[in-house]
Amino acid sequence: MMLRVLGSAAGGGFPQWNCNCTGCRRARTGDPAATPRTQSSLAVSSDGERWLVVNASPDLRQQILQTPSLHPRTGLRDSPIAAVFLTNADVDHIGGLLNLREGQPFALYAARRVLDVLEGSAVFNVLNRETVPRREAPLGARVALQDAEGVPLGLAVETFTVPGKVALFLEDPEAGPSFGTAEGDTVGLRLIDERSGRSVFYVPNAAAMSRGLSERLQGAELVFFDGTLYRDDEMLKAGLSGKSGRRMGHISVSGPDGAIASFEGLSVKRKIFVHINNSNPILLTDSPEREAVESAGWEVACDGMEIEL
Repeated sequence: MMLRVLGSAAGGGFPQWNCNCTGCRRARTGDPAATPRTQSSLAVSSDGERWLVVNASPDLRQQILQTPSLHPRTGLRDSPIAAVFLTNADVDHIGGLLNLREGQPFALYAARRVLDVLEGSAVFNVLNRETVPRREAPLGARVALQDAEGVPLGLAVETFTVPGKVALFLEDPEAGPSFGTAEGDTVGLRLIDERSGRSVFYVPNAAAMSRGLSERLQGAELVFFDGTLYRDDEMLKAGLSGKSGRRMGHISVSGPDGAIASFEGLSVKRKIFVHINNSNPILLTDSPEREAVESAGWEVACDGMEIEL
């Protein structure tokens, strides 16, 4: 199985277009300790020829241009992208679908709640259903992925719910603290190479480490996990937002209930933070927070990171 991190930042990327925080300023000046990043997305392939893209970030066109393995190969119109899988309906994970509207066939997979969001927005009808079939990935089930014509990709996906929140633009203030969140609004994936049987977990969004999630990740070979904020009150203290990480639906990297602490004892062989917000100091290679996560056995994803299992 071949994996390539197309984008490793959270919504807005790094540097974010309108952000003047320390990290974003350093990234704009070309500081080598503050490498720019696009919004989170992952490419996966069993054979190196046909690729699954997990989450279509608004930066997808740029990400494709920066990834030769995703370039056209034959004929006037062609793409190695055979399928796209969406883990939620956040704008930073569905906006890039509009970059794929030129009539190129691929299969689009998601849980029912996410597909319903696409159904409710006419703008996504630019993806012709005759060339881009929409396929439900039932929660808790294993699905063998196929391209638009039904040819197997050699990859399977197990979809499971994780603690999370409904997309920001769908929040219902009258629904109380849940804002209308329901099962299937946020999912994690186990990506399986059907030839080798080896697998990877991709969980770019999670509000907490539930018992079910920790049991599922126990002993995993590789986990990509939500690294949005280092501290729950990070954006509040920086004056960047009036919301905490929990309010936004993201677990923190640090703290007694954070990701690092939650993974202790899970025997995960390799752990990589993805979906990292521009305010998070782990993006800066010379920060004490970066040193802390690396000392805890974690890696921080960067655009272009390649892994082969």
